[in-house]
Amino acid sequence: MIDLKTIHAVLGEFEDRGISKETMIEAIEAAMATAYKREYGKRGQVVRAKLDLNTGTIAFEQVKTVVDETTVRFASEAGEPETRNQKLEASRYEHEEELQEGELPRFDPEKHILLADARLIKRGAQVGEEIIFPLEPQDDFGRIAAQTAKQVVIQKVREAEKLSMMEEFSEKKGQIVSGIVQRMERGAIFVDLGRTTGIIPYEEQIPGERYRIGERIRAYLYSVDEGFRGVYLRLSRAHPKFVIKLFELEAPELASGAIEVKAIAREPGSRTKIALVSLDTHVDPVGSLVGQRGVRVSIVMSELGGERIDIIEWNSDAREFVRQALSPAKPLEVALDEADHRAKVTVTEDEQSPAIGRGGQNVRLAAKLTGWNIDIVSAGGGEAVSADAGSAVSTEGVEDADTGSTDAGSTGEEPAVAMGAMPTEASEIITDDSSEITALPAEEELTELPASDETVADKEEDRDKAKDD
Repeated sequence: MIDLKTIHAVLGEFEDRGISKETMIEAIEAAMATAYKREYGKRGQVVRAKLDLNTGTIAFEQVKTVVDETTVRFASEAGEPETRNQKLEASRYEHEEELQEGELPRFDPEKHILLADARLIKRGAQVGEEIIFPLEPQDDFGRIAAQTAKQVVIQKVREAEKLSMMEEFSEKKGQIVSGIVQRMERGAIFVDLGRTTGIIPYEEQIPGERYRIGERIRAYLYSVDEGFRGVYLRLSRAHPKFVIKLFELEAPELASGAIEVKAIAREPGSRTKIALVSLDTHVDPVGSLVGQRGVRVSIVMSELGGERIDIIEWNSDAREFVRQALSPAKPLEVALDEADHRAKVTVTEDEQSPAIGRGGQNVRLAAKLTGWNIDIVSAGGGEAVSADAGSAVSTEGVEDADTGSTDAGSTGEEPAVAMGAMPTEASEIITDDSSEITALPAEEELTELPASDETVADKEEDRDKAKDD
């Protein structure tokens, strides 16, 4: 007999952890059945336990399946073991036997009963039906059997917790989650999300951001995987959809569907271009995301560490869309080559630098946003600058436009790193720009003293020297 107070206390505790009462009862019954079979049962037996929550008693029963010559094979058939030892060994390892396709399982009297015998016990018994045989109740189990039962309960609880977390976080997939920075290992950030831990791989972090242990952080949940040891949650702050979800929190028009995001191109930590279309003629898409006096976009930029965000209105006219995508530059003319899917944009000499952007970033993001390969041509002559929509970047003559380095392409490395990190779902519109990496960890980086402190220190040193003289 089991103490009912203890059982109900345990059931209530696990219900708070997301494990149902029925699941825990099944775990207890499976554990008791395993312990009974180990202590008192025979090889091959199928033992079940039934817990009565009203009395606390446990009833044990043996289950046999009704079979006939068409569903099992017998030891007398050719090729079967004939000696007693061979039969015992065959019965012992029967559960590990791998059956060939179309091969019937071996008859085991401990878990099978022939149809003729079954009908002597139950009239009308059919093949495949289960016949129940009550077993003698037992309360005294040995140490090994009790330990086995404990392991069964632990395993069942772990499986139930894993299933519960999979259901919970599968519903949150594609949303923003919040947690506490737990630790940092080999470039990856582990985030405590309450019931489990999420991971932000190195390539899913915003370049230049620094995190401290114990700091609250928000990220986009883009992957929920079931692993051997539990549920693995992949988080990202570099994913383009992270920007969209942040705007949904600030702009009710976007969250309600009155505004739709048609395209987005992002280089994390640097710049994002987002194209919107209004499904309601009374709603201004750009103004809704910018907010009054720029409050809404400022909040999103602050969350992203000052990342610049260009909000433009989507246009079905490709020429006008390309023109808007190159904002803040104002092109003179846009010519489209449908065959090569290329747009030739003519700008003034003064507008060439803003059109290209630092390191070709503006034209590169515009190409990704519109899906058109863009060539920037100065009206005053000079070399053209090109950006392909499908590639990371392709620039020529950027240095002549005084925009910095010409090499701003992606690293081309596979995003898989230690911890089993996985790439984002929209990696084709993310450019992994190479960033500076310090020789020391973030918490050990050296910082320069303010000028005022150095001046005071110099004065104190001069005063000490004067005293010594």
